[in-house]
Amino acid sequence: MAKFNFENSPSPPLVQGVMPLPEALRQGTPVGPRLVGGTSFAGKSAIDLAQIQILAQACLQGLDAARQVVFGWQRQGQSLEDIYIQGITPCARLLGDWWCSDRLDFAMTTIASAHLQQLLHDFSAEFLQESLQQRNGLSLLLLTEPGAQHSMGLFMLSEFFKRSGWVVTVAVPQDVVDFKKLFVSDWFDAVGISISTDRHLGTLQTLLPQLREASDNLNLQVFVGGPMAFTAPELLKGLPAQLIAEDAPETVACVTRGMLLSSARAT
Repeated sequence: MAKFNFENSPSPPLVQGVMPLPEALRQGTPVGPRLVGGTSFAGKSAIDLAQIQILAQACLQGLDAARQVVFGWQRQGQSLEDIYIQGITPCARLLGDWWCSDRLDFAMTTIASAHLQQLLHDFSAEFLQESLQQRNGLSLLLLTEPGAQHSMGLFMLSEFFKRSGWVVTVAVPQDVVDFKKLFVSDWFDAVGISISTDRHLGTLQTLLPQLREASDNLNLQVFVGGPMAFTAPELLKGLPAQLIAEDAPETVACVTRGMLLSSARAT
């Protein structure tokens, strides 16, 4: 996913841990262009930090409030791809930043993140139709690391792969045993693993070569990414897999390009 730096983000006032919501959001009024960050999007400018903060605040209020922010961005001309990359992705990181700095407690962060992830599910059909391509004959398994608590980024990535013509399976293994079963559960052209912590790096370094050898596909491509690809990419370089540290569209393009090159060399 794209990297955004919120280290200097203005902190919300300590009124129940969050900034006050705009009046229109509190009353359930659709959010218009002047309310969403105060910009007009002439020439479809990027979603700015002020607007990302408004989405985060809306997620803390409720799902309907969060939807109103997205609807407002759409009325301003933003595509769902823009909203996913420039709005939802950095919003998730901002919520995490607020939690790490004790501006939100765990319960509030969990609720807001759940609302943010629900937005992806709610807009899935519309997103896939924005530029849906024909099936390319490639299949992909996307996995979190064993026992992961969050899968929003992986789900978003799966949406971009689906829209590019891939057949995608998304799984959240509960433990290493479950991870191994899922890895070899079917024929896949590629497997992507999202890694958020260093808990299983040693296990994966040993396990991935074994799983590739046990796979039905002798040319299986394996790549890794996720939060650690940005916070500590040097720790992932020891894994027997390609490191991907781009945003979702670039990840899809990179993996697809690699598959096509691999197929061309095989023929």
